[in-house]
Amino acid sequence: MFHNLAINSNTYHGFSLEQAIKGASKAGFKQIELAAVDHTPHLLADMTDTELQAKKTLLESYGMTCIGIGAHSNLLTDAGIENLLNSMKLATYFNCTYLITSTGEAHGDTDITHDEKLLIKNLEPVLDKCEELGLTLAIETHGTHFATGNSLKKLAQRLNNRFTINYDTANVIFYGDVLPYDDLTTCIDRVAFIHLKDKLGKNKEWNFPAIGDGHLDFKRIFHVLESGNFNGPISVEIEFTPDDPKTLEEVNHAVERSFYYLKRLLE
Repeated sequence: MFHNLAINSNTYHGFSLEQAIKGASKAGFKQIELAAVDHTPHLLADMTDTELQAKKTLLESYGMTCIGIGAHSNLLTDAGIENLLNSMKLATYFNCTYLITSTGEAHGDTDITHDEKLLIKNLEPVLDKCEELGLTLAIETHGTHFATGNSLKKLAQRLNNRFTINYDTANVIFYGDVLPYDDLTTCIDRVAFIHLKDKLGKNKEWNFPAIGDGHLDFKRIFHVLESGNFNGPISVEIEFTPDDPKTLEEVNHAVERSFYYLKRLLE
């Protein structure tokens, strides 16, 4: 599974895409999931072709391949659906298959009431467009309503195979108050994308350190993935604490530690 590893550019929240690509490449990563959200605008749906070409040239100069677009959108609003539809051009432009979103806001969606009928209705044009373009929509375990793989599996069963799960190994703890091991087993047949994230502290504590610095048993997680014949991207995401990181060097060091921890574990 080592060849499936990528870095999520959201790890470099607050820093430029060039800084993210340079740091991740130096650590050893060859693949990247590009964040396309307001809080980490490494890509945005309204960028011009000139701006997008500059991003593509930057990737190529470091030998990095884009494997997915993290375009978190509120799927319960017309604006959110429009943003997700517009973000599909980013996936086609960078020749990648996966479009990743949660169902609500990327941050602060705890008060959103999820109308499942509306959600399914809103997703119909998205899934139709995914079918047309050959894209796979991966919905993240995130927020209060779809915090676990098991809850998303039930939603996935009502939609077509273009609707898959992006399983975040730490979000299920933070939002869903469950450990990932058994939960991942319940939904592995609909998981297409992984956000590999570690966890420290109490369940509701925002503390997502470098891979290997937390308390998650990644050997056990990879066993579940292998048993379920998972072969999709594994995107490493480090979200630190509300107070850290303070410098680019801290981020680069955490990315490097994560890469070598996983290299030792998987090779």
